Amino acid sequence: MAKRKARQAEKRSGPRHRHSVYVIELDGRVLDHARFRAANPDRDLLKPCIYVGCTGLTPEERLAKHKAGIRANSYVRRYGTRLLPGLYAYANPMPYHAARDMEVELAIALREQGYAVWQG
Repeated sequence: MAKRKARQAEKRSGPRHRHSVYVIELDGRVLDHARFRAANPDRDLLKPCIYVGCTGLTPEERLAKHKAGIRANSYVRRYGTRLLPGLYAYANPMPYHAARDMEVELAIALREQGYAVWQG
């Protein structure tokens, strides 16, 4: 009975959006990797290196999992320093498919602004 009421309430209010895009600042030592440098030939030297991803967790929980090596991107695990919510918080939360699309769009937009970007 309680499950049915919850489903009915969700239908009335729409689905609960729980996915997010996030941006993690990477330590500049990530530029020691030729693959990272090659992906960012036009970077602005005054802007940080960053990682862009999307998650069904909170960005804070996802960063913690990266750092713990759980489904982690190797650049984030080794060089991730902090979240940069000023670059992504305006967009969250959103449905899964929107988050997947936004991850790509955000990575492209930030690269065009001169950030050195790795996208997951």
